[in-house]
Amino acid sequence: MKTLRKSLNKKLLFSIVLLCVVISVVSCVVGFLQYSNTIRRLYNKNGYTLGSLILEEIDCDRVAEYAQTWTADEYYSEMAGYLKEVEEASGAAYIYIAVPCENGKMRYVYDSSGMDIGDYDPISSYYEEVCAVYETGERQEGYFVRKSAKYGYLTSSIMAVKDKNDNVAALLFVDIHMELIVSTLVSYVLRAALICSGLLVLFCVFYWFLLKRILLKPIAIIQQNAFDFANSDAQLTDTLDQIQTGDELQELAQSVSTMEHVIVQYIAHIQRVTAEKERIGAELDIATHIQSSMLPCIFPAFPDREEFDVYASMNPAKEVGGDFYDFFMVDERHLAIVMADVSGKGVPAALFMVIGKTLIKDHTQPGVSLGAVFSDVNNLLCASNSEGMFITAFEGVLDLTTGEFCYVNAGHEMPFIHREESFQAYKIKPGFVLAGMEDIRYSEGVLTLKPGDKIFQYTDGVTEATNAHNEMYGKERLDAALNRNSEKPPEEIIAAVKEDVDSFVGDAPQFDDITMLCLEYKVRMEAD
Repeated sequence: MKTLRKSLNKKLLFSIVLLCVVISVVSCVVGFLQYSNTIRRLYNKNGYTLGSLILEEIDCDRVAEYAQTWTADEYYSEMAGYLKEVEEASGAAYIYIAVPCENGKMRYVYDSSGMDIGDYDPISSYYEEVCAVYETGERQEGYFVRKSAKYGYLTSSIMAVKDKNDNVAALLFVDIHMELIVSTLVSYVLRAALICSGLLVLFCVFYWFLLKRILLKPIAIIQQNAFDFANSDAQLTDTLDQIQTGDELQELAQSVSTMEHVIVQYIAHIQRVTAEKERIGAELDIATHIQSSMLPCIFPAFPDREEFDVYASMNPAKEVGGDFYDFFMVDERHLAIVMADVSGKGVPAALFMVIGKTLIKDHTQPGVSLGAVFSDVNNLLCASNSEGMFITAFEGVLDLTTGEFCYVNAGHEMPFIHREESFQAYKIKPGFVLAGMEDIRYSEGVLTLKPGDKIFQYTDGVTEATNAHNEMYGKERLDAALNRNSEKPPEEIIAAVKEDVDSFVGDAPQFDDITMLCLEYKVRMEAD
């Protein structure tokens, strides 16, 4: 986190320095342009002022004569001496008088650089502007800047020399070296840059310390507080109370502090909820063990009986389920099997299952019709069914001596019966569910099993098992799985069906309890 804070400091410092450099450069460029125009205007104005003084001192009519005769005399020498003195005293580069010609040249009346009267020289630039001054006698706007290998870099002030009749006889040129102007500008830029840099350095230092005080320090406090909070098991501190800036940073600090308090409260709530869930989970584990212990789960269930083999399994969709199975000896020669499915899931269904299982087993007595058993159980369940739950159930009792199998069905699935070489669904009347309505009369059915026959009963969690494509397992697949394994003992049949269901479902979640029971009638019991 320190590295990140240093990175922020560097970024802000770099931004400030960059901004100051940009301001300095822009200021110097703008100042240079403004000062350059001012200096050029000033030097050009000085040139015209000097030219005006010269025109007042010399005899312009004599200059007009020289422009006609191109012959020097005694006054010419005096004038030349005067102009030379003025040039040296003023610092002008050149002072000369000339007449522009049509061939792009001009003819000198006087030239301080050594040209004789009447000599010609090309007009290096601004020919049209020079001719305009000569023709109109009016001073031109703007600057005449020219650069040549012979005379160098110059700016010229051009004025008309008029005779007594106000006719333009020649032009007076006052040239000033541009190097002088450039050196002045360079000197200005250097001074301006130095002063600006000094001021900006002071500004940077001041602004940097101001930023550190009003921005970076509060941010560092907030960052450190968040870091400490995250690495100290959410321990609250009062460090954020130090930030009293009265602006958005203080609001941010208050928001972070509020968030930390909310997080602490949320963590405490999560801890309470987690503890409660762990307690409930532990209780559900106990309930699961209790439910498992209530169902026959030790196999072989009757190791001393060779007349039959029975096996069952239940896989609840939740920790505890509503499905249940049971098998027990009614007397020495009668074996009862029960398969049932309670509406709903979880603890309520499991509790209702306990009641239903207990009532069915208690009422199944020798000589009592299974229809009467379910009728009595139904009325008892309806009397204590405030939640409106119900049970689909199937019960059968096998007479081990005769193979007679009496059964009763209360809205449950049809069993599969294996005779000879295959399993087939045995169609029976479904009947009405238990606990659905009082005073329902249930009727008993009878079929006869032979040694080697098997009965397979299940809950709808088998056929309604759904895969990721929302396809149900169905009775057709169950029929096929049973017949692929029809010659196996009950335990292996149930294991094979469960494996086939799991393969079909794949990774899709289990939504219903899966319960199966298989009974094989192996040999007849010898009658006493």
